Amino acid sequence: MDDALRARRRRIAEALSLKDELLIVGAGEPVPLPENSDQTYPFLTHAEFAYLSNSETPGSIVAYDPKASGDDRWIDFVPEVTEDERIWEGRTQGEGRFLTEFPGWLAQRRGRPVAMLGCPVKGIPFDEGLRQRVRGVLTHARRPKDSGEISQLERAAAATAHGFAAAASAIRPGTTERQIQIELETGFLRGGADRTGFASIVGTGPNSSVLHFPPSTRPVGDGDFVLIDAGAQIGRYTADVTRTFLAGSSATAFQRDLYSVVLSAQQRAIAQCRPGREWKDIHLSCAVAMTEGLISLGIMRGNAQDLVDREAHALFFPHGIGHMVGLGVRDASGLYPGRARDPRASLRTLRMDLPLAEHYVVTIEPGLYFIPPLLDDPLRRARFAECVDWERIDRVKHLGGVRIEDDVLVTADVPVVLTAEIPKHLP
Repeated sequence: MDDALRARRRRIAEALSLKDELLIVGAGEPVPLPENSDQTYPFLTHAEFAYLSNSETPGSIVAYDPKASGDDRWIDFVPEVTEDERIWEGRTQGEGRFLTEFPGWLAQRRGRPVAMLGCPVKGIPFDEGLRQRVRGVLTHARRPKDSGEISQLERAAAATAHGFAAAASAIRPGTTERQIQIELETGFLRGGADRTGFASIVGTGPNSSVLHFPPSTRPVGDGDFVLIDAGAQIGRYTADVTRTFLAGSSATAFQRDLYSVVLSAQQRAIAQCRPGREWKDIHLSCAVAMTEGLISLGIMRGNAQDLVDREAHALFFPHGIGHMVGLGVRDASGLYPGRARDPRASLRTLRMDLPLAEHYVVTIEPGLYFIPPLLDDPLRRARFAECVDWERIDRVKHLGGVRIEDDVLVTADVPVVLTAEIPKHLP
């Protein structure tokens, strides 16, 4: 066990404050491909397991006994590698005790409460209430990133920048979304990535209004918005970046103005990423800023704060301002311990509700979109009849949407944009 993992486990043990309870964290098992394939889907261990082990070995278990002493408090149980696994997959034996010893370890502690995290281990009863309490404590303890995690996120950001540069050079009328994806992901790998952190999103023209659009064979049109939301992953740490480009030379002044509204709101939101600042306040201030922009563009009517309170802004900004990022693309988001979900309609789309703290890494990703399922809905048109210039909407809704996203490290001083190397100003 390296010193960094030992220190991490010590910190987590202090946060959990378990007395008699056992903690068991399962890595999970690979899922076989269908149709009698002898391969599996790409395997990733559960994030809680990865955080407490630095391992990607399927079927492994991390067990913690607060009554044990020294390094025996934390035990890694790993499957014994078979000859076939060595031959077909090149596996090597992981560090730790063999998994066959785990039943005996557990039997010696029979009758003690069990908190089960990660992927549940079959055949072991556990206390669901205890599980939820321990998970909440662990999730909150994982939110501040240590120096090793920040270094991994910086490397992932650098690989992501490499990919976005390659994608940007491919954007021109006639290039397809799929061709852009190929350049993007090839750039990630050439920049040192192990894989993509999630399925890359590439949407052009009207497809840019689909929040998670899978790339298609649609060719880029002159004047199209081209929205790319993607991230490179190194180890288990991923970046998450969105940039919106304008293709060709026939973009309108309205498109540039819409882009400027989103960019300005994003820059203001990033500046607010300070310790103690409430996440929901950053979201709401960004929603108001973009609503003011839509009013200035003649899309919305009324007072910006009133429109946000009524949730009218969600016609164009139907998601939260962002989320945490780290061991995966939505790492350790959620509620502050002991906090109930805020019932306000204007906060319905938020993925987390907590004050920011030093060493948190969050995404800031405002967006404005013309989404037909929202804007063509008769009930919404009736509800917000006086809030929106619907005739103007019908003239511009083919344009798609704009989103701009960066990964931001909260520090004691000014926020650090880990993905600042990726340009976001239109030429």
